Amino acid sequence: MKKVMTTAEIAARFHELAQQEKWFEIQDEFFADNVKSIDPPGSPYFGYAEGKAAVRKKGEDFVSRITAFHSASTSAPVVAGRHFAVGRKVDITVEGHGRIQMDQIMLYEVKDGRIIVEQFFY
Repeated sequence: MKKVMTTAEIAARFHELAQQEKWFEIQDEFFADNVKSIDPPGSPYFGYAEGKAAVRKKGEDFVSRITAFHSASTSAPVVAGRHFAVGRKVDITVEGHGRIQMDQIMLYEVKDGRIIVEQFFY
């Protein structure tokens, strides 16, 4: 039987992949089938998605509109109980939005070794 990873273990592996900008690998490795992805109400960039396929499409749709990648960084995770958070800064040019410099907090909730919610604050 495979051992269920703890929130701290998932956060550590998440950090390793985030440093390599491997966001879809994070989804493949850790997102639950019923994962929810939540952006701030009224966000001009993203909305709400539920389910692994819908969350993947949300990310792919946004990435497909990036016309220039200037820089990005992701902080080390802070873990508390079933949650962990990272800070993320990106400087990108996006079709329909121009150049975006975003400073955000990304919060993740873990249950049974899977990420069940990702929520973004910016």
